[in-house]
Amino acid sequence: MLNRPSFYFALIGIVAVILLVARLRHTGPAPEPLVPPPQSPYAESIGARGIVESTNENVRIAPAASGLVEKVNVKVGDQVKAGDVLFVMDSRDAAAAVKTSEAQLAVQQARLAESQTLVDDRRDTLERVTRLRQKNVASVDESKRDEFAMQTAERQFQRTTADLELARAQLNDARVSLDLLTVRAPRNGTILQVNIRAGEYAAVNSAETAVLLGDVRELQLRADVDESDAPRVKPDCKAVAFLKGSREQAIPLEFVRIEPYILPKKSLSGESTERVDTRVLQVIFRFQSPGFPVYVGQQMDVFIEEN
Repeated sequence: MLNRPSFYFALIGIVAVILLVARLRHTGPAPEPLVPPPQSPYAESIGARGIVESTNENVRIAPAASGLVEKVNVKVGDQVKAGDVLFVMDSRDAAAAVKTSEAQLAVQQARLAESQTLVDDRRDTLERVTRLRQKNVASVDESKRDEFAMQTAERQFQRTTADLELARAQLNDARVSLDLLTVRAPRNGTILQVNIRAGEYAAVNSAETAVLLGDVRELQLRADVDESDAPRVKPDCKAVAFLKGSREQAIPLEFVRIEPYILPKKSLSGESTERVDTRVLQVIFRFQSPGFPVYVGQQMDVFIEEN
């Protein structure tokens, strides 16, 4: 049996499989990263991931009412001042509502004039009957009827006055609705994004911001610190930041404030160790222009000195 070639072939196969499994189980040294990660300049530090944003935060501008976009007056990069028109929604329905309210106001004004004339007439009649009653010419019944007619005319005048005020309020509401269809800049800044075009339908609760406005003359950094490290962050702490993937150009940061609310992390970096259910403490820093381009929305690696 040992002289059969098949036995030796089987034995060689078993040995080859054992060697192959041993080779596959062997783990070699970890490959060197193409770009070394940034190193903290502090002996004890807290790592965080930051997002660059404009000073006083970005303003996400949306229409006050859903509808068609009639005109867009700005483009990315434009400098705008508070009150400048950004875009205009279709205003035909709102303009028609203003015309209708104006007509209703005119009707109520005419009715009020009629009510005033009726009150004057009833008052004059009552005064005449009162004088005749004093001379025993008019009866008590006639005097009472004219008195009740006067009271009815006054109540009608009050109701017409209330209807006139309601018509004025409705006209004011229609004008406000029309004015809201012209969306204006709430403050000075730079247009960072424009996600609407003329002829498109813009929704109030759209996930995509219609226009993003920010002041890029000064930038700040919103650093997300893991909730487990939150107790280690102190006010007025020192910190530096590096552009994501860079370790050469450190940007000194100036502490601004700590947001007093821990919230779910929104800006996921895509790393395999990152959890979707992570909650973070947000720390705001300000920094001067580092001499090389830094853009709003850019990610940075942040190191916060632990006091």
